[in-house]
Amino acid sequence: MTARMNGKVAAITGAASGIGLACARALLAEGAKVVLIDRAEDRLSQLCSEFGANAMPLVMDLLNPEEVKTLLPQILERAGDLDIFHANAGAYIGGDVTEGDPDAWDRMLNLNVNAAFRSVHAVVPHMVAKKSGDILFTSSVAGMVPVVWEPIYTASKFAVQAFVHTTRRQLAKHGVRVGAVQPGPVVTALLDDWPKAKMDEALASGSLMQPQEVADAVVFMLTRPRNVTIRDLVILPNNLDL
Repeated sequence: MTARMNGKVAAITGAASGIGLACARALLAEGAKVVLIDRAEDRLSQLCSEFGANAMPLVMDLLNPEEVKTLLPQILERAGDLDIFHANAGAYIGGDVTEGDPDAWDRMLNLNVNAAFRSVHAVVPHMVAKKSGDILFTSSVAGMVPVVWEPIYTASKFAVQAFVHTTRRQLAKHGVRVGAVQPGPVVTALLDDWPKAKMDEALASGSLMQPQEVADAVVFMLTRPRNVTIRDLVILPNNLDL
């Protein structure tokens, strides 16, 4: 690695697994200090012990608004600063609307939309005050192209994209960049509710990506010159029929 993140402090939600974990590894390898945020206390402790002193755990339930209000002071207590905030935590629900569970929809929407927006609201004043920073969302290609087999998830990512596009314009004058990485299907726990036949078909056809491929895209976004913003970066497996 090239240590392009030396001196930077990043915080990543949903960092105990999947895309968040891959991004934490990638930023640490580039020299950043990383605050890994998740509710999985034991997993965070294990990971940060493995990663070393530049990795710091922050156990938090993002669905608890009172906890989210403490996000910035807890990050600053651990790392002393904040340059990059990656709103990565999310959930997935697919399937037919007629067979869906609205209570499960509510939880997913609260995490993908409300908790993400609240967490950004909690940390962005620090970046505005220092006239520099990066806000990054893990969105989805479903925020760009409506995906017929996941209408509620698609709706949540369209909301994320609207937030990215508008807050980017509000915060640009403060030196804060806002962008979203929009991957196609990635091998993570979010796809655990895919039917086995669908998962087997996707793996066999090469229409799934690995988390590290998303992390590589995130590093690219964050290492552009400060006069350049990668607002939306869609990355797809070659064989995804979408």
